[in-house]
Amino acid sequence: MPETLKVLESRRSCRSYKPELIEEEKLQAIIKAGTYAATGMGKQSPIIIAVTNKEMRDKLSSMNAKIMGQGEDFDPFYGAPELLIVLADKNVPTCVYDGSLVMGNLMNAAADLGVASCWIHRAKEEFESEEGKKILKSLGIEGNYEGIGHLVLGYAAENVKEAASRKDDYVYYIR
Repeated sequence: MPETLKVLESRRSCRSYKPELIEEEKLQAIIKAGTYAATGMGKQSPIIIAVTNKEMRDKLSSMNAKIMGQGEDFDPFYGAPELLIVLADKNVPTCVYDGSLVMGNLMNAAADLGVASCWIHRAKEEFESEEGKKILKSLGIEGNYEGIGHLVLGYAAENVKEAASRKDDYVYYIR
């Protein structure tokens, strides 16, 4: 079986991470894979924000937990030490699809490199908030962006589960 298909079949979300950062070369390779995701009409509407700064990571985790209605002690990022945030230009009709494809590329590239990941939601709400807008402005990001997701990254603290068997009615054929 081709290696790509093996990665697609074996990648799973991780919900428990070791504290160490991943190697810079791996981080850059994962990010590069995200930039090669298909986008509507090739417009490349998404952007990726790489967060390796613990203070910012913790701030984003706190914002995310608050949106969930959780207390400050809750970490929706499962202890992952770093994350990639995908946003996409709302002025492009395919922005959500484009950003979702970027997230998929990021997850699969991470798995291929032995890096665990999990897609965390609520980026939309985070970056629609005044606090989120201030973060974007501090990075020099201007425009009308929608948060698509956070991809938390790190090394798994425990083994991830095997894939569940696929449901019987997943595929229908018209031949």
